[in-house]
Amino acid sequence: MPSSQLRPILCVVGARPNFMKIAPIMRAFREEGIPAWLLHTGQHYDEEMNASFFRDLGIPEPDVNLGIGSGTHAQQTADIMRKVEPVMDEQNPAAVLVVGDVNSTIACALVASKKGIPVIHVEAGLRSGDRSMPEEINRVLTDQISDLLFTTERSAADNLVREGIDIERVHFVGNVMIDTLYYNLQSAKPVAETLAEYGLDPRIAHDPAGFALVTLHRPSNVDDPKILGGIVDCLSQISRDLPLIFPIHPRTRGRLESFGLMEKLASNRITCTPPMGYLQLLGIMKESRVVLTDSGGIQEETTALGIPCITLRENTERPITVTEGGNVLVGHDPQRIIAALGEAINHRRGEPMRPEHWDGKASQRIACILRAWLTS
Repeated sequence: MPSSQLRPILCVVGARPNFMKIAPIMRAFREEGIPAWLLHTGQHYDEEMNASFFRDLGIPEPDVNLGIGSGTHAQQTADIMRKVEPVMDEQNPAAVLVVGDVNSTIACALVASKKGIPVIHVEAGLRSGDRSMPEEINRVLTDQISDLLFTTERSAADNLVREGIDIERVHFVGNVMIDTLYYNLQSAKPVAETLAEYGLDPRIAHDPAGFALVTLHRPSNVDDPKILGGIVDCLSQISRDLPLIFPIHPRTRGRLESFGLMEKLASNRITCTPPMGYLQLLGIMKESRVVLTDSGGIQEETTALGIPCITLRENTERPITVTEGGNVLVGHDPQRIIAALGEAINHRRGEPMRPEHWDGKASQRIACILRAWLTS
């Protein structure tokens, strides 16, 4: 069937982690001649940051922006469902493609499934085993109602089969986040340039000790003043030996301010910045000596870059970053964080890791499978 006769796939994004996943997919669709519409739910609604990511990643402007904004998990999910239904009625897409595990993912998948529209889930089958994480609920439910499931690592298929999902619907294609990383690696901004843009001292980029990148945003780390206070004290201790660059997520900044912890970060060895664009953050990550984070995507990116990663969580839905990468799970206990950091900086930076199918071609595999599926 020629491309002109294919109905479009409605591709959904809603939050910044989605942008890195959808960019290579949209590019591969164009190359494969698969028509696609891009719908942005507006779950992350910082216009400046959205524009930065869309520009940096070469994502086309959304065909539809629902403008949802903030709210509780229930409010966001309900608002997205209510607003996306008439869009699906109007567009009558061949399928709805969702990525990752945010509220936009489950909301749009639910509406599509109830309307009899096939659901495609990219990054399916990842499991942390922690049902207290909203993202884990979103992952499990989205997979249950998906018609095609694309996985990033082989263990994901085992998770899906255990949950009763037909293996014939599952395709191991690799990691689209790594497609984006490789595609943009040479365009990453130098650290000194990024710091200068924020009016900050760029000399940290040339500190003889190197520097560490810090990112924090998960409720389990930032919503409890005792836990967040312990992490801040730990960061202050680390900064005596190793300078830190800390792009602060809006949610985290709000908690730091309300708990009276911002002044504890007021050190010339801890460089706090606003949230960064993709190319800025990638530049800092690729030059860092070690990364401390609670982000799932950064666990994957540091694996591909060969950078030690200390994850401030007790579990991960990306076990391959531990078994084949340099990721260590430490929770939020300061003693475990300090011990892991000591081990990381006392070892030479590792070789970049390439788990199976983490080769920059995952999105091309997805497009090839979908082309055959659409024309069958």
